[in-house]
Amino acid sequence: MIKMMPFFYSSPPNANKECKAKGKEAASSPSSSESDADSLSLELPAEDFQTKGTMQTGKGRRVSAPASIPLEIDQTGPLGSPAGKKQKGLRKKIVHAFFDMAGVKSRERNKEKDPQKEEKQPVTADQIRELITLQKFAEASQQLLLMEKAHNCDSGEKSQGEKMEKLNEIDDLFGLLKQEILAVLHSSVSIAQSQPELLRNAVRALAEQVEEEERCAVGAAVGSHLRNWKAAWRNVVQVSVTERMTVVPAVGNEGISTIARSFVHMGKTMKADLITVVQFIKPHYPEHFQVCSTYAKFYHHCFASQLETFAQFALGSEDTYLLLTWVQDVYPKKIRQDPVLVNELDDASLGSLLPSGQIRQLEATYQANEVESVQCWLAQCLKVETAKWREGLEPEKLDGHFHSELPIDVIQATYGAQKRAEDVAPELGKQISSLLLTQLSVFLQSYKKELELFIKETKQHRYFEATIIANMNSCVSFCNYAEQKTTSEQDDTKMKIFTTLNEIQNIGFDVLLQGLFQKLQPLFRTFTQKKWVSCSGIMDEIIEITSHRISTFKFLKAPLYQAIMGKIHLHLVQQYITRLLKKKVSLRTDRLQNDLAELIQRNASSLQAFCMQNGSNATWLDSALPSLAEVIRLQDRRTIMVEVGVLASRYPDISKKHLSAILYIKGNLSSSELRSILNVLDVVVSTPLSSSPLFSKIRVP
Repeated sequence: MIKMMPFFYSSPPNANKECKAKGKEAASSPSSSESDADSLSLELPAEDFQTKGTMQTGKGRRVSAPASIPLEIDQTGPLGSPAGKKQKGLRKKIVHAFFDMAGVKSRERNKEKDPQKEEKQPVTADQIRELITLQKFAEASQQLLLMEKAHNCDSGEKSQGEKMEKLNEIDDLFGLLKQEILAVLHSSVSIAQSQPELLRNAVRALAEQVEEEERCAVGAAVGSHLRNWKAAWRNVVQVSVTERMTVVPAVGNEGISTIARSFVHMGKTMKADLITVVQFIKPHYPEHFQVCSTYAKFYHHCFASQLETFAQFALGSEDTYLLLTWVQDVYPKKIRQDPVLVNELDDASLGSLLPSGQIRQLEATYQANEVESVQCWLAQCLKVETAKWREGLEPEKLDGHFHSELPIDVIQATYGAQKRAEDVAPELGKQISSLLLTQLSVFLQSYKKELELFIKETKQHRYFEATIIANMNSCVSFCNYAEQKTTSEQDDTKMKIFTTLNEIQNIGFDVLLQGLFQKLQPLFRTFTQKKWVSCSGIMDEIIEITSHRISTFKFLKAPLYQAIMGKIHLHLVQQYITRLLKKKVSLRTDRLQNDLAELIQRNASSLQAFCMQNGSNATWLDSALPSLAEVIRLQDRRTIMVEVGVLASRYPDISKKHLSAILYIKGNLSSSELRSILNVLDVVVSTPLSSSPLFSKIRVP
């Protein structure tokens, strides 16, 4: 037996021809050795076939391999030669089968070395449709582009009709792919977080189509077949944005107007959607799509167009305020300045939601509405307050003072209106501030008239004085508010407000002090009815009555209490001087003048101590009575002139009539001395301690 394995595992080209050539050569050659057998027997082991089962032939036929095949090959008549005619048919089949098997293995080895040489079967239209149906858009896009290229490069013998049919089929597939991709992209905001893979797949297919289209568009003739993928994408984004912005939910936000609901919906939708675009949509897109800027511009345009439509209507005050709030505050500050969005929206260069002229017109309407609203509210507050005055109830107390809610209501109304305007725009807040302060000034005038009417009609009210004190305390709150809110440009309005408030306070002071002063009047008359030596206890009585009366005044707030004590202090000093000037008693001896001076000093000290202990800050009055006492006590003309000069410098409203009445007490002065002393008032330079008059309100007979 001769081992023939190399023969069977080789796969030379034209194997049959070689076999025939070798057969002829062998037939012409003599046998080289007698030891060579006449025939060779080859038996293939059964396991070689059993492991393979069946064998693939070169023509695609499958043949079954026998378990064991004895094969005799005549040396003088190789395979295919006439010498082996009996086994020719069977041997030929076996040899062909092995040659086919060898060829298959050779091709497989070649494929492993160069996979690109493997021929791929083209994907069919139905397979692409199936990919689209399965939402495998990126793969479908690639296969469709390959199909289109293959069709464009096909120079076969297809008829024109067949080519057009194929082209229409490709266009239909592109249309279907585009429709399905855009449907997914239309829902990008909704599915960005829940279905990121689907969105990514759709964007990949879109980007591939846009890239291919831009590549083909370079140098393409006008009117060439372009599918405008990017324009279609921008259009579907715009449609999606418009739908999301304009479809307002039917439920929620009850109690507000339709326009207000639209503002709230659009603002919330724009902010939330753009955050989604930045965080979950932008990462899927190539940079050149500028996806954030594209979305932002469509949201901005939709918002602006809706607001412009609303602005054409005759809006109510609340809707006007809401519109301005969104245009001037919420949109530029809370949406565009959001940390997630600020950089992206800055790049988009969006601008304002409304033209500046339209904004100014809305601001003017808003200011007029707001002032009218505040005016109505203040009038209602005053109506409620005056009704409380007449109810006969004691006012509330707060921190030990009689209290009224009126200033709280008024200040809240004016401050709230100004704050709302400032929140919309600082400049708008400044503009409305002057209008509101003017309105406050008008209100205080009405308030003063109502209080005067109450005083005139209701003096017998049980809590009359308590009600007056409560209203005086309200003036303190109004003063503080006006002081804080007025600027240098509003000085005229501020002055009107303070003037009215001072008038209201003075009305209150007059009401509260009238009874006290009337009660003290008989005691002060005693100074002129009795001799000075018998008037030593009068001041003590005056102080005792005053002390009892001022217990009610302690329900005034601190500034007012100090002020009323200052008025009491002034009244007591003025009344004492008045009685001193009206005494018309001339004391001719030094001793009598000295005794009177000492009495005046004692009374002055008692009065001063009482007033200071009870909160008076009118220290400017402290030297008035002591200085008069000195003029009466002194005997030297020159020292008297010096003291008069000091008195006149401190109280410049003292006149020669006042001074003459004081000097009349000094019955030992000559006419020349009297004239020289009076002439001091002509040359003295005054440095008043206070702008309040002391002597000018004292009438001299």
